[in-house]
Amino acid sequence: MGEPATGKINTNMKTLLTALLILMVQLFAAQDNEAYADGIFGFEENKTQKIFTDWTRIRKEPHVQAPVLDSLQTNQPVLILTKEETVLRLGERGAHWYKISYQKGDNTAEGYVWGGNLCVGYRNKNGYDFLFGLSKTVDRKSKDFNEIIKQNIAGIKVMEGNVLVDETYFDTGRGEELSYATFNIESNHKLQNVELTLKAMVSGEACGIASYDQYVLFKDKKLIALPQLMNVGDADVFYHSEHYIFPNDKGGIPDAFLFRMEEMEKDDRDREKKKRSSKTYLWNGSSYQLK
Repeated sequence: MGEPATGKINTNMKTLLTALLILMVQLFAAQDNEAYADGIFGFEENKTQKIFTDWTRIRKEPHVQAPVLDSLQTNQPVLILTKEETVLRLGERGAHWYKISYQKGDNTAEGYVWGGNLCVGYRNKNGYDFLFGLSKTVDRKSKDFNEIIKQNIAGIKVMEGNVLVDETYFDTGRGEELSYATFNIESNHKLQNVELTLKAMVSGEACGIASYDQYVLFKDKKLIALPQLMNVGDADVFYHSEHYIFPNDKGGIPDAFLFRMEEMEKDDRDREKKKRSSKTYLWNGSSYQLK
């Protein structure tokens, strides 16, 4: 009679330990998910940033249940005072909370802002402020799989002070693809009637993680987003590269920009197999079309 009872206890103990192990794994996974912040929302203390999301709420404490002290409009400068340990994830965006100070009339105010509402990058040129940020996450049906995926949407806004001149939105990276970002103003690349070109980039900064380049033309106070470029590589085993050739680049042609793609993959005998393709987009001074 004793042996069956012991066996039953051992079985129950194993079941309990298994359940506890699963619970601990889930707990640690939840903690890791809660603690993970996308690198593009990592802002330095004692540096000025700008509000991207219009009417961003400023709270008394660094969490969404805290009382709202104020709300700030797009393009409002704020000074980063401290980065809080608390991370909030909304959709596919994860960011720390930051304690900030800012000017409110003649007074200086303080509060806490979620980093996902700040600009990833901003520039000023010819009297305009150009802002780059991530606006939201949407549900998108996958083209390759019969399932719904979470897709981040990024945006570029043109401001004159507090006045929105124009804005454009486009898909951008998720998860590890949001480790690093840049936002720059380039020349007009000799495209007719174009005042300047903006380039927003997000990257995973690791092998096998994609980076995305978004070119946006600015003309007559309008933003025109070009087809997005994607680049990814895995050491010397595989790469996929996309880029544009503009009229002022070597090999460029007037009134057009050229798309170039190249892929390389090594087979099991370490032999390279390459694939290339190209497209020509005609530019008429106000819009583009595929030739």
